[in-house]
Amino acid sequence: MSVTRRTPGLGGRGAGVGAVSRSSPVRALSRALPVAPALVLLILFLAGPIAYCAYIAFTDLQLTGQAESSFTGFDNFRTAFRDEAFLNAVWLTLVFTVLSSLVGQNTLGLALASLMQRASKPVRTVVGGIVITAWVLPEVVAGFLLYAFFRREGTLNAVLDWLHLPSQNWLFTLPILAVSFANVWRGTAFSMLVYSAALNEIPKEITEAAEVDGAGGWRRMWHITLPMIRRSIGTNLMLNTLQTLSVFGLIWVMTRGGPGNRSQTLPLFMYEQAFQKSMIGYGTAVALLLLVVGSLFSLVYMRLLRTEV
Repeated sequence: MSVTRRTPGLGGRGAGVGAVSRSSPVRALSRALPVAPALVLLILFLAGPIAYCAYIAFTDLQLTGQAESSFTGFDNFRTAFRDEAFLNAVWLTLVFTVLSSLVGQNTLGLALASLMQRASKPVRTVVGGIVITAWVLPEVVAGFLLYAFFRREGTLNAVLDWLHLPSQNWLFTLPILAVSFANVWRGTAFSMLVYSAALNEIPKEITEAAEVDGAGGWRRMWHITLPMIRRSIGTNLMLNTLQTLSVFGLIWVMTRGGPGNRSQTLPLFMYEQAFQKSMIGYGTAVALLLLVVGSLFSLVYMRLLRTEV
C-alpha cells in the first residue's frame, strides 16, 4: 500500500500565491481609481488641446477668408525659420528670459532672502510686504504701474529731472530692458520665498563652524550655502523660466511689442500672427515651438535636479 506524502504548508502557500496574483489587478485598479478623475481632466484640458494645437500647426487654418483648411506639413515651421521677425522674437525672448529670470529674479531673490535672515523683524515685515505685494498684483495692473513709471512723463524721469540727471523715453530707447525690469519687479517675490525656505533648512552648526574657521561671508555663500540649496536653485530656475517664457500681458500693456518689434517676444509674435493677421496655423506653429523651448529648459533643469548634491 503506497502512502502519498504531502509537504506541510505547500498547498496553502500555493493558494496564497494564486490569491495574490489574482488580486493584483484588483489592487492596481483600486489604487488607480482615486487619481482617475484627475487623469481624465488632464487628458481633456491639457493633453487634448496640446494634441489639437499640434495638428493645427501642420495646417494652413485661418480665422477669415477660408472655407476649409488643408494639411501643409512642415511649411509653417520652414516659414518661421525664414522669417526675420520670428528670429528677432526668438532673440528677444532669450534676452528677456536671461535678464529678468535667470539673472534678475533669481539673483535678487537670493540676495533678499539672505538679507532678510539677518534683518530685524520690522524690516523683514516691511520689505517682505512690499515685495510680495508686487507679486500678487494682476499682470495687467503691474503693467500699467510700470508703464507709468517708465513713460516719458513718468515717475522715473521726474526723479531724474529732480536730480538734474538726463532723462529719456525709456519705452522707446530701451524697451526690452524696461519690460525685463518690470518682470523682475513683479516676480522676485517667488524666488525670495523659495530661497528663504531653503536657507532656513541649512543647519546653523555648519555655518557657525565655518565662521569660527575664519570663512568670510562670500566664502560661506560659495562653498556652503549655494551647494546645500542647489536643488532649490534648480527648481526656482525651472519655474521662473517657464513663467517668463509665457509672459504676455505685462509686455502688451507696456509696449505692445514696440516700438516696431523691439520688445516683441514669442508670445506677442504668436498673438500677432494668429489673431491680428488671422493665420491660426502659423501662429500655432510658433506656439508649438515655444512649447518645445520650454520643454528643453525643463529637461535641463530636471537633469540638474537629479544630480546628487
